[in-house]
Amino acid sequence: MEPIDVVDRLGRWSAGRGPLYALIAAGLRGLIDDDELPAGALLPPDRTLAVALSVGRSTVVAAYDLLRDEGRIVRRQGSGTRVAGTPRVDPPETTSAPMFLDLLEPRSEVISLACAAPDRPPGELTESYAAMLPALAATTDDIGYYPSGHPALREAVAEYYRGRGLPTEAGQILVTTGGQQALSLLARALLRPGDSVLVEAPTYPGALEAFRAEAALVSGLPPGLTRFATAIRDRRPTLAYVIPTYQNPTGAVLTTLARRELARTSATEGITLIDDEVLAELGFPGHETPRPLALFADTVITIGSLSKSVWGGLRIGWIRAAIPVVAKLARLRAVHDLGGNLPAQLAAAELLPRLDGLLRTQSAERERRHDHLRAELARRIPEWDVPPVLGGQTLWIRLPRGDGASFTQAALRHHVSILAGGGLDPTGGSEQYLRIHFLHPLQTLTAAAERLAEAWRGYHPPTTPTTTAPPLAF
Repeated sequence: MEPIDVVDRLGRWSAGRGPLYALIAAGLRGLIDDDELPAGALLPPDRTLAVALSVGRSTVVAAYDLLRDEGRIVRRQGSGTRVAGTPRVDPPETTSAPMFLDLLEPRSEVISLACAAPDRPPGELTESYAAMLPALAATTDDIGYYPSGHPALREAVAEYYRGRGLPTEAGQILVTTGGQQALSLLARALLRPGDSVLVEAPTYPGALEAFRAEAALVSGLPPGLTRFATAIRDRRPTLAYVIPTYQNPTGAVLTTLARRELARTSATEGITLIDDEVLAELGFPGHETPRPLALFADTVITIGSLSKSVWGGLRIGWIRAAIPVVAKLARLRAVHDLGGNLPAQLAAAELLPRLDGLLRTQSAERERRHDHLRAELARRIPEWDVPPVLGGQTLWIRLPRGDGASFTQAALRHHVSILAGGGLDPTGGSEQYLRIHFLHPLQTLTAAAERLAEAWRGYHPPTTPTTTAPPLAF
C-alpha cells in the first residue's frame, strides 16, 4: 500500500485536539476498526508516512507504538508494519487506587482516614424518606426507569441552582448515582484514547481513575491552574477538570476573579471545563459558598452530589450542563443501568429544599473535628506540617522526611489507612505529602493520631521512594 493511500483515507486527521501522534493513531484506529485497512495490510514505513503527513518520524513511531500496544498492528524487523488480525481486546483492568481498595477490602481493626464521607445518616434523611412514602405508594403506570433522573429531583436540583443565582432548567440536570458516576459518564462521553485532560496537581484520585479508564493523557498544573491559558495553547486539551472550592486534597478556594478568568478562558478556547462542586457547600461557619463557575460561562459542566454533604450511602449526584449534553449523557447512562434508585431520588427531592439548615448544623461539627485532629497531630507529631483549611473534609500534610507512599504502608501496619500524595498527582510530584480526612468522631480521631504517631516514631524512609499505584500521567 502506497503512503498516499493512507494519507487520503485519513482525511483531516489533524483537525482534532491532542498530541499529533494520538491524532494519527486515532485516524488509523478508525480505518482499521472499520475494515478500510484490512488484516495483513502493509502500512507505510515510519519515515515515508512522516514525510507524507509533514510530521517528525518520532511522531509516527509513537502512533504506531500505541496501535501496536492495542494489538491493532504488528511491527517486525524486516517485514514492516502490518494491520493485525482481530484486535486484541483485553479484559478491563480493575482499579488499584488505594482509596477504592480501602472500600473494597475493609478491615474492622483499621481506622480509615482514606475515603472521606459523613459517618452516619442525619435525621433529616430519615424524615425525607418518610415524607416521600405517600408519593411512592401512589405511583401507578410507572415502571420506574428514568435514565435522566426522576422529574421531581431534576426540578429540585434546578431550583437549588436558581437559589444560588444560576438560572437552570430541569432539562439541564442529569441525576447520577453519586459524583463518581457523574465523572465516569463524562469521561466516557467526552474522551477518546489519547485525548488530553488538564487537571490540578494534586487532585481527586477518583477523577484520575475515570480519565485513565478512557486512556486519556493527563497533565497537571498547581491548584488554581495559574498557567491555564498557556497550558491550553501548548497542550490543546479536550477538557479541563477543576475543584475550585475546598479543593481535594489541599482545601484551597479559588478567588472570584480566578473563577471568572478560568471559565471565560475555557469558553473562548473551546475547551470543556468541568466544575466539581461536590465539596462546595462544606465551608466552616462564617464562610459563604462561592459562586459556581457556570455563572461566568454557560459552557461549564457542573458536578454535584449529596454523598459528602448528607451521607455517602445516599448515592445521589447530578450533572448540570447544556440540554444537548444532558441528552447525550442520558442515552449513555441508559445502556449502563436504565436509571437510578427511585425511592432515593424522591427522598433527595424532599431533602434538597432543607439542605441549607442541615449544612449549617454539620458545619460547626466538622470544624470541631478538623481543629481536634490538627491539635492532636501537633501535640504528638509536631514536626509535621498540617495547614488548616476553611472547609471540606481533608488535610494535606507535608512530611519532613521520607515519602508518603512508604509511610502509608507503615501507618497501615499500625492499623490506620491514609492516602499517599503521589497517587493524587499526575505530574509525579507530591510524594512528600499525605491526605487524611477529619470526619470521624473525636475519640476515633484521637486514636488515629496515636497510631500515626507510633508509626512515625518507627518509620525509616527507604533510600528510594516507594510507589503504591501506577503513574497517572500518560
